[in-house]
Amino acid sequence: MIVRLKQHFDLERKAGRNVSTRNPMKRTASGLGIGVATVKRIMARHSHGDTISQFKRPGRPPDSLAEGMETVVRKYVHAENLAGKRVSIERVRSHLAAEFDANIPKMSLWRALKRWGFTYGQGRRRSSLKEQDHVIRARREYLRLKRQNRGANGIPKRPEFYVDETFVNKNHSAHYTWYPEADGPWVNKPSGVGPRLIVVNAIGVEGWIPGAKLVFEAKKGPGAGDYHGQMNWNNFSKWFLEQLMPNLPEGAFVVLDNAKYHNVLVEDTFPNASSTKEEMQDWLTRNGHAWHYNMLKSELLEMCRRWAPEPEFRLDRLAAEKGINILRTPPYHPELQPIETCWAIVKNYLADNCDFTMKGLTARLPIAFSKVTASTCRGILSKVQKQEDSYWKEDEKLDEMYSEDASDERKATIGSPAEGVDYYLYDQ
Repeated sequence: MIVRLKQHFDLERKAGRNVSTRNPMKRTASGLGIGVATVKRIMARHSHGDTISQFKRPGRPPDSLAEGMETVVRKYVHAENLAGKRVSIERVRSHLAAEFDANIPKMSLWRALKRWGFTYGQGRRRSSLKEQDHVIRARREYLRLKRQNRGANGIPKRPEFYVDETFVNKNHSAHYTWYPEADGPWVNKPSGVGPRLIVVNAIGVEGWIPGAKLVFEAKKGPGAGDYHGQMNWNNFSKWFLEQLMPNLPEGAFVVLDNAKYHNVLVEDTFPNASSTKEEMQDWLTRNGHAWHYNMLKSELLEMCRRWAPEPEFRLDRLAAEKGINILRTPPYHPELQPIETCWAIVKNYLADNCDFTMKGLTARLPIAFSKVTASTCRGILSKVQKQEDSYWKEDEKLDEMYSEDASDERKATIGSPAEGVDYYLYDQ
C-alpha cells in the first residue's frame, strides 16, 4: 500500500508543473497518517529487492536466548578448551546457529557470556573464553562435597533433596502453532502475561516431597518486581521450617541455589563492605582486636576479614538444628540443579493447555505436577550425576592446560625479558 501510494505521487509530480506537494515522502506519510521515517525505511527496503512479506517491525529484537542455552554454551566452551582450540564470540554464535538454529545477535551473546561468568583470556597459548576463577572454585568445592556423599554404586550415602522456586503467568502458552500461510501467524491471545503464581517445591529420588508444595499469587502493581523479589527471608524460612524440614529424614542434604533470601547471614556475623566504620570498630572491639582511630574504612574491613570466622547463614543454622546440611550449587550452573528440568516439564504442560484464566491455571497445576514422577526424577538425577563427573574430569584437564600455559609464559619471559612476550604469543 505504501509503495503504491508513493509511486502514484511520483507520477503525479511528473505529470504537471503544479502539484500539491514537492515532497512525495512527506505527502505519503501525511496521507497515511504515519511518520516520514517509516516511509523512507520501507522504500529503502523495497529498492533493495525485499518483498512485503520480508518486512519486520523495527525495534529491539526478540529474546533469542532460550532456556537451557547457558548449559549448551558451557559444554561447547569446555570441549573446545580441552581440544586446545581458540574460542571466540563468532565461533560460539556459529555453533549455536549450526546445532540449534539459534540466530543470536553478537552483543546479546556477549552480555550473556559475561552474565554466566565467562571472561575472554588475553595472552594465552590457547586463547579462550575462560571461566572466572571464583566460579571454578565454587564448582570444584560443590562437586567435591557431592562426590564425598556417593557410595561405591554411585547412590548417595545420605539422601539428597533439591529446592527451588519458579513462577508461571496466567497467559503462559506455547509460542508455536500450525496456521494457514495465507492468513499468517495471528493467534487470538490476550495482551501481556497476566497475573503470576509463584511456586516453591522440592524433589528427591522418589519425586516431589509430600507436603512441600507452596503456591501463592504474586503481588500486583508497580514495584512488585520479579518472582525473586516476591520471596524474602521471612516467607522462605517459614516454608522451610513448616513444610519442608518436617518431611525430610535426619541427616539429609538440601541443595539449593544462591538466591539472596537463601543466603541471609546470622545477626552476629562479621561486618561487610556495606557496614559503617563504627560497626567495624565495634566488632573489632567486641572480639578483642586493637584498632587505631585514624584507620580508613578499607583498613578496618581488611582487619575484620583477617580475624573473622567463615560467615554463617541463618538457613544453615536452622537446618543444622534438625540434623540437615545445606549445599549450594555454584553460580551460573542451572544444569546442576535437577529441579530446573522438573519446572520445565510442569511449565510445558501448562503452556500446551493454557486457557488464559487464573481458574484454569490453578486447576491444571496439580495435573502438571503429576507429570513429574519418581521415574522422571531418577532419570534426571542420573543425567545430572553424569554432568557432575564430566565437569570434575574436564576441570582437571583444563587446570593442567592453564598451568602449562603459565609455565611456558614464565620461561619465555625469563629467557628473554625483552622478547619473552613476543616469543610466547607468536613462536608456537
